[in-house]
Amino acid sequence: MSVRAPRKIVLLVALVATLALLCCGGGLVTALFGQLNDDGNNVTNAFGCGKGGPVDPNAKLPRVAQYDATEMHNAAVIIKTGADLKMPPRAWVIAVATAMQESGLNNLGNLGDQNDHDSLGLFQQRPSAGWGTPAQVRDPVYASTKFYNKLKAVPNWQNEPLTKAAQAVQISAYPDAYAKHEPQATQIVNQLANGAANAVGSSVSMVCASAGQIAASGWTVPVKEGVVSGFRTAARPTHQGVDLGASRGEPIVAAASGVVSVVKCDEDHQGRRTCDVDGYPGKGGCGWMVEIQHAGNIMTRYCHMVQHPDVREGQEVTAGQELGHVGTSGNSSGPHLHFEVHLNNDRSSAGAINPIQFMRAHGAPLGGEE
Repeated sequence: MSVRAPRKIVLLVALVATLALLCCGGGLVTALFGQLNDDGNNVTNAFGCGKGGPVDPNAKLPRVAQYDATEMHNAAVIIKTGADLKMPPRAWVIAVATAMQESGLNNLGNLGDQNDHDSLGLFQQRPSAGWGTPAQVRDPVYASTKFYNKLKAVPNWQNEPLTKAAQAVQISAYPDAYAKHEPQATQIVNQLANGAANAVGSSVSMVCASAGQIAASGWTVPVKEGVVSGFRTAARPTHQGVDLGASRGEPIVAAASGVVSVVKCDEDHQGRRTCDVDGYPGKGGCGWMVEIQHAGNIMTRYCHMVQHPDVREGQEVTAGQELGHVGTSGNSSGPHLHFEVHLNNDRSSAGAINPIQFMRAHGAPLGGEE
């Protein structure tokens, strides 16, 4: 029997959903609140960090986005198999994202002329390539077990970007195709495994990721310090990110894996690029800055570094990889990291969303949240 959410909560969710649809195409609602079931209740348990364990695949499962009950059943089997094999939750996210790409979470049989050689099942595994008999690879538990065993043999798979880890197992003709499924795979794992994508990704202990640890979602905090200035506050309505108080020289790390898209000394209000000196309020510009494009068309921005960043444009980085060091270049009153999150790879203010809510929903809450 379902329990109705209090009227105030329902109205609040409706209001946020409406605003997100107006400004962000609705993607923010999914990221922050998950999916609603047929009763209108929020069924994502995003903050349990996996302690409750995966759901029974044979239970009645809600639809998530385009995935129906049968496809969610298959996702639940993939997750439970990973748990039974003592694979950490990062592996579950990788496995679900891989099956989303390979089969749309459908246990595919022989598709005739549309078949990719003799590929079958959730992961499109090929009997002719040694994955098993046709009957075996169409058994979701068997197919999932084979995937996890292959993944376990990939060196340092826990720290690799999802698309590289998946490709090392699948050897696909489209090696970059897996990354786009990572955000929704994270949501599905959270929904079907008591928020497990917010647990430490490389551990089976199901402990919520803390500052400096990488969650199963693939996200981590860029610095361990707390929020000292929030997103679009009354005092700073055009503040498109948050300021994280940190000491000069403290390392800044990538919040998730991705590709560095911008490395530059940002111009100040007078068109100058003077980033190797301390800035001041009203100077304008981000100072030394880095932008990274992540899976799901998400972009993160890191500002006010003390010197030229340690990365270059076009470089692939992993979650937790050092980008540079805290400084006070540009429009800054003292050492700190200005951190932004943007949807749809939109670098403008229109694409900016609240990093506090986004990071919390991805298992990497910023310290001292306001």
